[in-house]
Amino acid sequence: MKMKLAELITNGKPDQYLVRPPYMIAEAGVNHEGSMDLAKRLIEEAAEAGARAIKFQTYKASTLASKDSPSYWDRTKEPTASQFELFKKYDSFWKNEYEDLKKCCDEFNIEFMSTAFDAESAVFLNDLMDVFKISSSDITNHPFIELQCSFDKPILLSTGASYLDEIESAVAVINQYNVPFSLMHCVLNYPTQNENAHLGMIKSLQKHFPENIIGYSDHTLPQDMEVCMNATLLGAQILEKHFTHDKTLPGNDHYHAMDKNDLRKFNNLVDHTFTMLGDFEKKPLDSEEISRKNARRSLVAVKNIPKGKVVETSDLTWKRPAHGVSPADIASVVGRESVLDIEEDTILQYEMFK
Repeated sequence: MKMKLAELITNGKPDQYLVRPPYMIAEAGVNHEGSMDLAKRLIEEAAEAGARAIKFQTYKASTLASKDSPSYWDRTKEPTASQFELFKKYDSFWKNEYEDLKKCCDEFNIEFMSTAFDAESAVFLNDLMDVFKISSSDITNHPFIELQCSFDKPILLSTGASYLDEIESAVAVINQYNVPFSLMHCVLNYPTQNENAHLGMIKSLQKHFPENIIGYSDHTLPQDMEVCMNATLLGAQILEKHFTHDKTLPGNDHYHAMDKNDLRKFNNLVDHTFTMLGDFEKKPLDSEEISRKNARRSLVAVKNIPKGKVVETSDLTWKRPAHGVSPADIASVVGRESVLDIEEDTILQYEMFK
């Protein structure tokens, strides 16, 4: 049975030398655009494509942004200049809607999540999910981090646009509550160009937080998928990728999101890649056994060795196959007495000597 996110954050074993298939979160955000039918379609399609969780965003524009808050997204894709005005378009879902969406997630066997952006939503979401996701935008909002930690559940903290000391400060707040947490590398560009993904920062988080699972929250375009795959190979055990039912729709999120076909393609890529990666413990494969026997060498008599002769190095050479004494054990043959006549080019066996 696959590990739930809370269990992964709590009990997962970080290892810089070992990579694993990622826990995939489909970040639906507000791509439902206020339609319950669309939100449920997103849940169904995310589950169908292999996501382990689907995450929404829960907010009211009036508690999230002041009316003069400027945009930080690509205005050629989303022309709205005010955060307040944009968020006001998509803030209609509240407690009843998310309770309904949680039931829908249960039906499709996919974990429900939603990022809370205010205290009221954090309180009612606590009854619906096992992990709190804290946005990069709230990494310095220590009172809000404290509130979410007070529910005594694992924390998933994004680290976009953060200095290391800001991350450490947020972690110090989390540690006061003794709750498990994971950190997500993230770049707060919408979209993030591939050259700005800076996946090497995953290794920095692994270095500074070696006891914690590290993940990656992605905002790059989904076409080639190399960014998410490379993040996985660098050890990101949790991936979060924006998710939509239609990438051609206008707006801030749809065009840099995966749809169900992209997500399915990515999961197939992960399966193929991990098939090639195979075992992380160095050892011979069953398929290599014939090579071990026939392509390696044995000690061979370079000339006739008469019975009773004490074997010298000059009596020996090494040739394929490895059906006799290994050249690695030459010291165990030199100095021993032959118990029979050994013809030139004979593969040597231990029973030939005393």
